[in-house]
Amino acid sequence: MMTLEEALSYARAHQPALRSALARVAAAAADARVPRAQWLPSFGATLQAFEGTTNNTTASYVGVPDVDIPRIGSTKVGTPSAGSAAAWTPSTSMLGAIGAGQEVFDFGRIAAQAAVADLSYEAERQRSNAERLRIDLLVKETYYGVLGAHAVLRAAQDAFQRAKAHRDMAAAGVKSGLHAPIELTRADADLTRFDVGQIRAGGSVQSAQAVFAASVGIDGALLDAAADAPPQPPAPSLDEALKQATQVDPVLKAGRARAEAADALTRAINSETRPDLALTATFSGRAGTATPSSGSLSDQYGPLPTVPNWDVGLVLRWPLYDPVVAARREAAAARTAVARADLSVLVQQEGATVQQAYVALQVNQAALVSLKRAVDAAHANYAQAEARFKAGLGTSLELADAEAVRTDAEIQLAVGEFEARRARAALSRLLGEDL
Repeated sequence: MMTLEEALSYARAHQPALRSALARVAAAAADARVPRAQWLPSFGATLQAFEGTTNNTTASYVGVPDVDIPRIGSTKVGTPSAGSAAAWTPSTSMLGAIGAGQEVFDFGRIAAQAAVADLSYEAERQRSNAERLRIDLLVKETYYGVLGAHAVLRAAQDAFQRAKAHRDMAAAGVKSGLHAPIELTRADADLTRFDVGQIRAGGSVQSAQAVFAASVGIDGALLDAAADAPPQPPAPSLDEALKQATQVDPVLKAGRARAEAADALTRAINSETRPDLALTATFSGRAGTATPSSGSLSDQYGPLPTVPNWDVGLVLRWPLYDPVVAARREAAAARTAVARADLSVLVQQEGATVQQAYVALQVNQAALVSLKRAVDAAHANYAQAEARFKAGLGTSLELADAEAVRTDAEIQLAVGEFEARRARAALSRLLGEDL
């Protein structure tokens, strides 16, 4: 058995759907750290060996993306046109190097990418809040369902006990000659009918308990509702409810975050065409068997990379125009328009849903007052019918009719209380009162 608070607490910790939503939030938080990692220094190492021609002049440079220039080293210039036989003769060279890079200034590119990741994280977080509210609503509905099923069962059991007493009264009346034998047969039929009713009500209780256990996150067990339902807070006015739902409902917040993320993605793609200033540093060792333009070969170890070199520099990269980036920017702008249109639909649906929930709550609360009066009237009618039957003035048919009216009124009251609680829980979910 669990109280409502215990069931909500357990579901928030063990419900698989909610745990999955929280895992997606954690994944989005990890994604948000990716673009900011570009501010951290990077390190790399390489070991290379080549066999090829060495027709080149001395040059020092840093490789730039999209401009692949293989570095050969400091060798003499030899071409077939100059009559050099070495132009097609291969030589061996080796290089080993360790390099480091550090972002210096990105002109807002990393911040634009981080904004997309942050908004995606916010959208995922709001979706997890919406999932939590959905689970809370499901737990509340199933909890109230168990209480309602118990109320129906009590009404059915009470009806069976009264029908049994009536059957005994009818049997005594027939035996004493106060009632005709038909009164006993009718009482037996009513007793059987109410017995079937209590059996079905008991099955409904077990079904409600199974659903309650599943909503809380307990597999293969029946969970009963402990204690009475806690008091529910009064509902705000319709205008206040509409305003609060628009500001608080995580479904709308997630929609706004998705629209803002789509707009931020357009800006992030556009930022890819901005300049980038980075610091680079390299320590390397190299050597080769090619004939240099001056001096002797590297050293006595041949192509082993034993000749040291180091460099430090600032590199400015500027992708002036990339048609793929331009096409991606246009596609992202189109998706932004779609996200904003979807947000408008969500806002309209939210208003309609809040109004429906508010009207449903008012109708059920008003009906609950009438249902309580109906129960009082049914009890009074039953008391009169029972008194007439005991005095020999009424018939079992009249008593059975009063019993049916009383039992139906008690069941309808139980259903009405369930509907009123469920309507208030639905409105609470839209207003985000449990966050």
